[in-house]
Amino acid sequence: MVLDANIKAQLNQYMQLIENDIVLKVSAGDDDTSKDMLALVDELASMSSKISVEKTELNRTPSFSVNRTGEDTGVTFAGVPLGHEFTSLVLALLQVSGRAPKADQKVIDQIKNISGEYRFESYISLTCHNCPDVVQALNMMSVLNPNITHTMIDGAAFKEEVESKNIMAVPTVFLNGESFGSGRMTIEEILAKMGSGADASEFADKEPFDVLVVGGGPAGASAAIYTARKGIRTGVVAERFGGQVLDTMSIENFISVKATEGPKLAASLEEHVKDYDIDVMNLQRAKRLEKKDLFELELENGAVLKSKTVILSTGARWRNVNVPGEQEFKNKGVAYCPHCDGPLFEGKDVAVIGGGNSGIEAAIDLAGIVNHVTVLEFAPELKADEVLQKRLYSLPNVTVHKNAQTKEITGDQNVNGITFVDRETGEEKHVELQGVFVQIGLVPNTEWLDETVERNRIGEIIVDKSGATSVPGLFAAGDCTDGPYNQIIISMGSGATAALGAFDYLIRN
Repeated sequence: MVLDANIKAQLNQYMQLIENDIVLKVSAGDDDTSKDMLALVDELASMSSKISVEKTELNRTPSFSVNRTGEDTGVTFAGVPLGHEFTSLVLALLQVSGRAPKADQKVIDQIKNISGEYRFESYISLTCHNCPDVVQALNMMSVLNPNITHTMIDGAAFKEEVESKNIMAVPTVFLNGESFGSGRMTIEEILAKMGSGADASEFADKEPFDVLVVGGGPAGASAAIYTARKGIRTGVVAERFGGQVLDTMSIENFISVKATEGPKLAASLEEHVKDYDIDVMNLQRAKRLEKKDLFELELENGAVLKSKTVILSTGARWRNVNVPGEQEFKNKGVAYCPHCDGPLFEGKDVAVIGGGNSGIEAAIDLAGIVNHVTVLEFAPELKADEVLQKRLYSLPNVTVHKNAQTKEITGDQNVNGITFVDRETGEEKHVELQGVFVQIGLVPNTEWLDETVERNRIGEIIVDKSGATSVPGLFAAGDCTDGPYNQIIISMGSGATAALGAFDYLIRN
């Protein structure tokens, strides 16, 4: 394997940052993946005098570990970490060599104070944009704490192992041989799952805010920046900073940026927010909101935050199709991210439920990986843009069923088929397949509000032109509102509008 010129140029720059000698211990066989891995390792060694290579036997072949001289740091790559994992490889080289990881000191201290033995294994695909965050977090933990080890496993290189563990979604993480979690996880989320999260006592002494933003997606970040720029005391409570943008692969309609990826945009949002004096409380889930003299926001951990005004920007999540089998086979054939989980269905038959842009984009992407794609659309016609429909109908391995009402996702241990009703004829039909991707839009994250604020029949918060809700001093923005369109750039604009509305409310009251 020869790295292309652009990647090699980038890598050369990073190689200059290696601080101390490191050893790559390689376990290779005669297979093609082993040959590619050996070529990559040799190329890395040729680019820095501080990198040496040793042959050894590791738990998996092909794999290699990244170590300090004379020390096992517990960072192992099983497979060839290119694609989306190229950055994970680079960071591992730098951090093992002694370069300090970029993380809050509080997080670093939490990691160093963990006691006990923790053997993490993460199963990933090289096309998964959610996987690198998990891989990089677990690698960093292994570098900082000798009690922690981590092995990244490329599912495409270890298909038998993936199938034996019945892994049908990535990233999937095992801890000490037992299932730990799946999906995108930040290092803070991993630590919280290990019992190292923040408790209510950490919030006890916080003074009331002028504006408290609930939600850390594009709308929430925009709202927080706009209020902070007004010089008023601003806090942000976020269950997951970045929100659903973190699960978005390609973004090509964010004006002034030709193309980017969701995780990159989310990181930029967080970096911009941290430029201001904003109290960001990440990984905190809102439980209850009540207006007294001040608004009181209760968190799941029992803490209560107070504020003069509140901006709700809790966003939305993927809508479930709500048929038998969906919950039972989630991550066992039922999936929601074609970019992440598509490679696990290579050569298999799958269905996509939904004929909007997201559904048809998913079908087009999957058609290049799987054996056959069946698209089910409830309406008489597909709702996707014409250009996407033309591309879809040009593909030889796609079948489209319109007027199709999904009735059941069937299976034993994993998905084995889908049953739908032809709404025109009433005929029930069944398609045998191994995967179902649900792409039918969004549902607002507003259930926790109960009767606190006026919402429409589908749960969206009703707002006026300044982002004000039915409750004085309470504002809302983004995908949780009744705005007509769900787009990142529109969410940001509505966040700014709500912030200016809240500021205007404060100076008048």
